[in-house]
This record gives sequence, structure tokens and C-alpha cells, in this order.
Amino acid sequence: MIGRTLKNYVVEEMLGKGGMGVVYRALDTRLNRRVALKVLPPELVRDDDRRRRFVQEARAASAVNHPAIAQIYEIEEDDENVFIVMEFVDGSTVRELVGRKELDLNAALEVGIQVADALARAHEAGIVHRDIKSDNVMVTRDGHPKILDFGLAKLLDPMGDGATVSGINRTQIETLARTQAGMIMGTVAYMSPEQARGLPADRRSDIFSFGIVMFEMVTGRLPFEGGSALDTMHAIAYEQTQAVTSLRSDVPWSLQRVIERCLQKKPEDRYQDLRQAVTDLKGVKRGIESGVSSGMPVSERLRGWVGGFSTRGVVWAALGGAIIGGLIFALLLNARQGIGSVLFVAGIGALLYRRFRNRGQREMRRFVKKTSAMKEVRLVSFHDGQFTVVADKPTAKSYLKLNALLTTANQRLFRGEPMTMIVREDIDAGEMKKLLSSPGVQFLRDDASGARRRL
Repeated sequence: MIGRTLKNYVVEEMLGKGGMGVVYRALDTRLNRRVALKVLPPELVRDDDRRRRFVQEARAASAVNHPAIAQIYEIEEDDENVFIVMEFVDGSTVRELVGRKELDLNAALEVGIQVADALARAHEAGIVHRDIKSDNVMVTRDGHPKILDFGLAKLLDPMGDGATVSGINRTQIETLARTQAGMIMGTVAYMSPEQARGLPADRRSDIFSFGIVMFEMVTGRLPFEGGSALDTMHAIAYEQTQAVTSLRSDVPWSLQRVIERCLQKKPEDRYQDLRQAVTDLKGVKRGIESGVSSGMPVSERLRGWVGGFSTRGVVWAALGGAIIGGLIFALLLNARQGIGSVLFVAGIGALLYRRFRNRGQREMRRFVKKTSAMKEVRLVSFHDGQFTVVADKPTAKSYLKLNALLTTANQRLFRGEPMTMIVREDIDAGEMKKLLSSPGVQFLRDDASGARRRL
């Protein structure tokens, strides 16, 4: 392709390659300017109806005008090639800047503010990106961020419902995850929970992905990572991320709060409009520049003091405290009740304490019981808050059921960190022996007799 002329564009150099095509730097001979050409894979635009819809959507995306959005100039065809002509951005991606440690806290905030403002503008125009990631945000040599590929993830959605990642639907992801996971891991790591679960994605999906990019710029690492695409999707959909304040000491709590709000699992719990996130980020930036950053509110400190109780745990603690407090108050009013009443109150307190203390063990055993009933499950182990499930050829349905069981178990906890899970398949005899010799084995299927037993 290098040296070829497509219409009035002379291809000069390949800039990158991804799931949505190959990007080249080219010279526009009519306007004598550098542009970026994204040549689309033929299979994505072969269908006439899909190509027509693609052009319509591209025109809508090109109408969004913002300094932090790399513009789409036009869509052209040349023989068998369909290509998009875009603004050429001379600079580095955010991923490259993070890798070279070239983003300090102020720079990360400035990039975040401009990117969030651009996303808000696009959302107001009804355009959702659906593939926000650090590779799709470039920073020019003079420090201005530019979002690339705006709207293209939706344009390449063959079903038009948004339940895809860069044109790959969930079924394809699950297939590729077993054979060519490296091809899509970069995008999977920035998915929203609804994308990971194969649900339609709206502007709030972009907000979650924006939170991941902010987390990456601030800490230098991704909040959700797994050994495979499916492990990463599971972490995104069900696991809580580590607070940025615990990874970097100079991060103010106000920035932690913005990122935390973007990364809420439920779309309704996130920012509903990134304009508010822009306002909050500007406030964080002013606080850092002035040297006066707000500390953690009293409500958050109280949450830490109660030892990480869940909402259910707080309700039960409040109920138990009210019962015991009422009984003690009644005893104080009538001091002649004697030792029997004191023992009664102590017994009630002991029962409530036992319910709190043993809740985690009960939920662990319940998870093991339900999981062991699945015919594909060979072994279940639990150690340091994590389940290891060994399964024979698990399907997407298997993962969904296991995830649902884990979510239910975590919702029933009173306190402490949520339990996590990894699913392993196709392990050899040596690995199985190693697992059996490790602590925490709760269930093992007897393959020889077909019997099933919990340990």
C-alpha cells in the first residue's frame, strides 16, 4: 500500500493496525496537507445496506466539532478499498505516554478534562464512542489531546445495537478469547460492565471507559486485568478495583472520588453527564495548584471505621445494636431484673455476633454446594478470599451461571472484601495434583466412579 495513490491521497507510511483497519499517513495532493487514512477490512463494508448505514453514521460523527476530537473529513472508495480520511495527529498515544512515565498528575488532569469535555459534546449530539481507551487518545507535540475513531465502534457494529466491542460481538469475543486473546485484550481491558455482559451500551459506557483511562493515567496501570479476555471481562463486570489513593500517595481524595464514580458497576450509579465530571476535575486541578485539597469527608472515614461493612451488614448491625441497646436500657430502668436478664441480653448479643462472624463461611459453603451441582465442574477450592473452579469445557452459559452465583454470595455478605473467582479448564494431571495439595479444596468430583463429594 505504501506509495499507492487512493483517489487524491498518496500513501506514505503505515501508522498502525487494529481490529477496525490499517491506518496510514498520506498526503492530500489537492489541499497539500497530511491526513490519516483508515483502510477498512472488506468484510466490514461488503454488504450494501451496511455500507449505506456506515456512511450515514460517519457523516453524523463528522459533524461533532471539538478541539479534542480528531475530525473525520470524508469516506472514499477506490476499487476494492473503502477508507476514511481523518485528521492526522502528530504525537503520542496516552498509552505510550504512560509507558514512558511522561504524565504527571497535572498533565493527567488536563488531558482528562479535555477528553471528558469532548465526550460530553459528542454525547449531546447523540454520538457514543464505545471504544474509549488509551490507544484511542493521542496527545499532540504541543500537549493537546485528541480522541481518535469517534463513532467508528458503533459504525462497525453489524447489528446496530451497540452490544459489540470494535465490531466484535460477545460470542466472537468468547471464541477469540480461547484462541487469539491477544488480538482483543487491549480493547477488552477498557470495556464497561454492560459491554462485558453483552448488553447494549450508551453514553454511560463511555463514562466507565473514561474512568479506566483516568485510572491508568494517574496510577500507570489498568484497574482490571486477567490472564485471558474472559478473566478480564469477569473482573470488569464483578470485581471492585483498588483505590488510586492506595497506589499513589499524592492523589487527593477528590480525584479518587471522580474516578470511583466513573467506575461504578451500575450505569445509574455513574455520572450521568460528563459535564459534571469536567466540573469536578477542574475543582481537583484548582485544589492541587493552590495547594489546598479537600480531605476525606467524615462519612467516608466512618465507612472505614466500621471495617468495610456492606449495606446488608450495616442494616443488621444497626438492628442488632438497637435490640441490645433497648434491652440494656430496660435493665437499667429496672435494676432488680437479676442475673437472668443479664444472661439473656448477653445471649442475644452472642447470637448476633456469631451471625456476623460466620456469614462469610456460610456463603462460601453455599457457593460450593450450588457450584458442585454443575456437571462440568470438577473441583472447587477457596483460599484467601478467592474461589478456584476447575471445569470441563465451560461454555458462556457456565461462566454466566458461576458469575451469578458469586454475585449473589457477595451481595449476602455483611462485611469484608467481596470474594473473587478464577475459572480454569483443560488442566493436566500435574496441575490437578498441585491444586489438590494446596489448601482450601472444598469439592472434588470422583471421575472414576462418577460420584460427587464435598470435602
